[in-house]
Amino acid sequence: MTHPSGDKAPVMVTGAAGFIGFHVARALLDAGTPVIGVDSMNAYYDPKLKEARLRELQGRSAFTFHCLNLADRDRTAALFAGSRPGRVIHMAAQAGVRYSLIDPHAYMDANIVGFLNVLEGCRHNGVDHLTYASSSSVYGANTTMPFSVHDNVDHPVSLYAASKKANELMAHCYSHLYGLATTGLRFFTVYGPWGRPDMAYFSFTKAILEGQPIQVFNEGRMRRDFTYIDDAVEGVLRASERAPAPNPQWDAAHPDAGSSTAPYRLYNIGNSQPVELMHVIATLEAALGRKAQLELLPMQPGDVPETYADVADLARDVSFKPATPIEVGIARFVAWYRGFYGV
Repeated sequence: MTHPSGDKAPVMVTGAAGFIGFHVARALLDAGTPVIGVDSMNAYYDPKLKEARLRELQGRSAFTFHCLNLADRDRTAALFAGSRPGRVIHMAAQAGVRYSLIDPHAYMDANIVGFLNVLEGCRHNGVDHLTYASSSSVYGANTTMPFSVHDNVDHPVSLYAASKKANELMAHCYSHLYGLATTGLRFFTVYGPWGRPDMAYFSFTKAILEGQPIQVFNEGRMRRDFTYIDDAVEGVLRASERAPAPNPQWDAAHPDAGSSTAPYRLYNIGNSQPVELMHVIATLEAALGRKAQLELLPMQPGDVPETYADVADLARDVSFKPATPIEVGIARFVAWYRGFYGV
């Protein structure tokens, strides 16, 4: 799509001051693509980190920013009508499994109402392709490993997961009814520089450096498919550049959950190599040169013991699969953390 000015159409990145959104926006700018950044700058975690990410982006001439809560229907509609993006990469959401047990309304406002307003903005303004963040949490009570986008995912174990599953269903409706190309990306524990302070590896780093004990749930018997941020971004950009086509083999008698007769696709974005939580802690200890004090606790409500991504579809369709080892990614995160916080 070309902008009315004749230039390359800008890409709208929502959650541009968030962890993944920031990295996606920066990668697009590096590639010479103008970016319309949107973020509510809420205080779910330290706003200073969001402000620092935003400053990095605002130094770029091809970046414009709108501080906006996407649950505001009128302002969101006006933004889409005024900016006419070619593609939308929707990374804005109320994140976090455990927090969804504390403030469920935040998840409905951001993840359901906000997402509907984005879908409507895309529908009414000629957007070519909507790529949006789903989550590995949609697999919920599933135990068949690795998790496949072709599996049924109707048993979420947190409201956060339910809101992400709802996004996939809502996107399918818009793909089916209006021909809007949509791609949902189920992220598996993305980590790295500029990460989210509510994530375990980030809070562990802070605690270890301060000599504080770290809370290790399920007594450390957790395995996560840790996905390094650069790999996640590469997956996002490649998926975003490839609008899905209807699947001609889709069979209504044996419906495939990962595709459709509509221009709709789902992909896992994961490293496909689950790592024990205790190994992550040992890797952090090695990178920090400090031992952790462990406080072993039972499983938290809403958590799952293991995540493991089947990325065959991603590899087939966009010729990419995440592969950064946890040792490399953690070392890069620790180097960033020391620099950013001056420790």
